[in-house]
Formats: sequence, structure tokens, C-alpha cells
Amino acid sequence: MTTQNLLVELFVEELPPKVLNKLGAAFAGVLAEQLKAQGLAAADAVVTAFASPRRLAAHVTGVLAQGADKAVQQKLMPVAVGLDAAGNATPALLKKLQALGADVSDPAAAVAALKRAPDGKAEALFYDSIVKGASLQAGLQKALEEALAKLPIPKVMQYQLETDCELPGWSSVNFVRPAHSLIALHGSTVVPVKALGLTAGNSTQGHRFEAKVSPVVLPHADQYDEVLKRDGSVIASFAERRAEIVRQLQAAAAKVGGGCQPIEDEALLDEVTALVERPNVLTCQFETEFLGVPQECLILTMKANQKYFPLIDASSKLTNRFLVVSNITPDDASLVIGGNERVVRPRLADAKFFFDQDRKKTLESRVDGLSKVVYHNKLGTQGERMARVCAIAKAIGQQVGGDALAAQAEQAARLAKTDLLTDMVG
Repeated sequence: MTTQNLLVELFVEELPPKVLNKLGAAFAGVLAEQLKAQGLAAADAVVTAFASPRRLAAHVTGVLAQGADKAVQQKLMPVAVGLDAAGNATPALLKKLQALGADVSDPAAAVAALKRAPDGKAEALFYDSIVKGASLQAGLQKALEEALAKLPIPKVMQYQLETDCELPGWSSVNFVRPAHSLIALHGSTVVPVKALGLTAGNSTQGHRFEAKVSPVVLPHADQYDEVLKRDGSVIASFAERRAEIVRQLQAAAAKVGGGCQPIEDEALLDEVTALVERPNVLTCQFETEFLGVPQECLILTMKANQKYFPLIDASSKLTNRFLVVSNITPDDASLVIGGNERVVRPRLADAKFFFDQDRKKTLESRVDGLSKVVYHNKLGTQGERMARVCAIAKAIGQQVGGDALAAQAEQAARLAKTDLLTDMVG
């Protein structure tokens, strides 16, 4: 039986970035489990998952072209049902054996080949047979369908397939995004499985803008990441791409100097890794006047809205530099840098405007407005809640530190929720 490594890739339009890594792990994991369950892959087979914005792939080592035959024993029926008083096969037994593919042309010989064994209180007849091992094409087809069905996708879309029939587009497919190509390579041999209206081949697409050839043809399952990186300008491994982004972020921060470090945010790093196929970190900046705004607001704006990495200096203060992870590597990056600087400027200007407006009113002047903000439909408004907290704070302050602390605690409780009425929070 031929043993080769297996590579399966599904090329899809933009996959959801927040769950891309989970999709890649689930696709590879279920595919490998199914192959192992069918005897096509060993229990210790090494499984490698690949995931980029436009592809899910799995590499499985030591996959058989044909699974080993298995000896199977099946319980047929109680002896009292299968044999008459003379020990001859009943019609029910012959029918059962025929359904299992046994030769019943000689009923006596067929009965002689059966085994009799206790089964609870009665004795039963058992039939031994050899089940042919699954072929790789049939086994992979089942495994692929199972892997796609079990992907953790909260919502799918429906799209129509292009067909050669008189009414094109009559066949519909449900998946997270339209799929365009499928690869299934056992060593260098294509396994012609089908999924989502596609038939497997040995070619895929590389980087949307920077691929050196189109399509990218894979000669062997073991050359997937190497060929895709060389000819397609794509780093297919999520982990490798993530590590490359971290390396470039650190290098860019070191180049800025002053002990600067990019903000640490694992979720942001994962999401950005899921947005690019070949990362290129660029250094941008904004006007220093925006640093007058609380840095938490600026950091949130850059991270949540633009997926940027703000730079923090050695004293943990925000600088006016930030890092962008681009998906292209132009000879002249000035246009990319300038474009990102222009995009972030209006957002920071909005933050500064709201902050400046909020400073025109004191927190004390906002206290009355809390009576118009619902806290809970059974517990009243934020104003009523504030009054209760004030009473508790005052009582505790009185016991702990007398009149002075009681007055301070009451004031703190009165102002604690007034930020809900600011433009910045709104």
C-alpha cells in the first residue's frame, strides 16, 4: 500500500478574520480525525494547519492510498430464529446472509461457516467477514465533507455556481464565502474529490497583487508552503505569519528609538495576521497636538477602528508614531504611509474635539442629567442609583475616617457615573 503525505487546500474569498485561526485548526483537525478513523492515516500522523485570508489548508503525514482490510464479526440473530429444529437455515437467516453479501447457494455450507456463541440468556449466530479498506478518494471525500460541515462558522452565505447547462446559475452552494478552487494532493498525485461545486486539482492562486505566477501550480504535497511563498508571495502558515509580524513590529519600533515598543494586544495581533497574506510593517505618525487627548482614547481609536499598533515610549506614554501592517510591499511606501496618516487624522481630530467640548463643563454640572439615564427598569435611573451609592459611601467614610473622609467619599460617589453623559463616552 502506497504511503504519501497529503495536502488539501480550499481557496476562498476573504474569510472572517476574527475566527480565521480557529477555522484553520478545525478544518485540519476534523480532516485528520476522519482519515485516521477510516484507517487511512496512522494515529501518530503529524497534522499541520494553514490559514490565510483566502485559504484553508491541511498537511497530513503518512496517508495510505488504500486502507487495510478489516476482519469484522457481526451478530445475525438468535440460534432459535436462524435455525429450524433440524439445524437447517431458516428463510430469515438466508435473507440476512444474502444482504451481507455471503454466498447462500449452499445453505448447509453457509450455516457451517457461522459461529455460535452465548449472547445474554440465549445463543446467537455470528458472521465473520473481511471488509475492504477504504480507498483514499472515498475516504478523503467523506473526511472533506465532514470537515466543511463542522467548521465553526456562525453564519453562511448562499451563492450560485456557474454551470454549462442551459440555465446557468441554477445550482446553489452554502458556505462562509464563495470558494474558487480545491487542491488534493497525495504526494504528487491529484485525488479527484469534490466539494462546494469544485473538483480538486493541483493549482491555486497566490497573493492578490504580488504573486509571481497565476495560477500557482503545486508539484508535490510537501512543497505547499515553499511554492506558495516563492511563486505566490504568500506565507500560508498563520503561526509563521504572526511571528513575522511580531518580528517586523519590534524591528520598526527599535528603528524609531527612544525605547519605544508597540502596544501589546494578542487579539489585535491575531486579527491583523488574519488580514494579510504577506505582512509589511510601516511606520507612520500623526500631529503631536493630538497627544493632549487622554492616550487611552487615542489607543482605542487606532486599535479598534484602524487595526494599527500605537507606539509607547519607555515611560509608557503614547508617542505620535504608530505601526501599520500592510498587505503589499511597494518599492515606494510613501503613498501607503501617507494614506494611513490621512485616514487616522480625522478620527483623532474627532476625539480631540469631543474631549475639548467635554472640558467646557464640569462633572458636577452633569449630575442632574443622571436622572434621565435608565440604570435598570426595576432599579430606576442612574440618578437614583447614585443617591444610594452616595449614602453607602458616606456611611462607610464616616466610620473609617470621620466627617472629612465621609464628605470626600460622598463626592466621589456623586461624580462616579457622570462620565456617561460626556461626548467622549457617548
